Amino acid sequence: MKKLFLIAFILISYVGINAQDVTGKWKTIDDESGKPKSIIEIYREGDKYYGKIIELLTEKNKDGVCRTCETKYKDKNIIGLVILKDLVKDGDEYNDGEIMDPKNAKTYSAYIKLEEPDKLKVRGYIGFSLLGRTQYWYRVK
Repeated sequence: MKKLFLIAFILISYVGINAQDVTGKWKTIDDESGKPKSIIEIYREGDKYYGKIIELLTEKNKDGVCRTCETKYKDKNIIGLVILKDLVKDGDEYNDGEIMDPKNAKTYSAYIKLEEPDKLKVRGYIGFSLLGRTQYWYRVK
């Protein structure tokens, strides 16, 4: 009987994690400093998912102006900038989309996957997903 409850608990937990949606607010972490960098809001339009910057968290950029950007976004307000585009849900992943790095304005293929209810794996890559970079974003409650 204990085994049955354990199996039921594991299945419910698994379904709960996979049934969760990626929409909402997510905190990004700077790769170099390890400090919070921004808040991205992921939202759905039709059958596609998008993500836009809604807040910058670094002291240099608290006012929403990207002073660390090296491109056309340098010294411009990037609040509202859509950096995740056209992701399509495919099982427990969202793929076939793009992610843009506002720091250098480069666009990469992207997929995201909910690793835990409050932890999102975000992968940007060129060509094959093996050639890229992964970040983890954390849900803002």
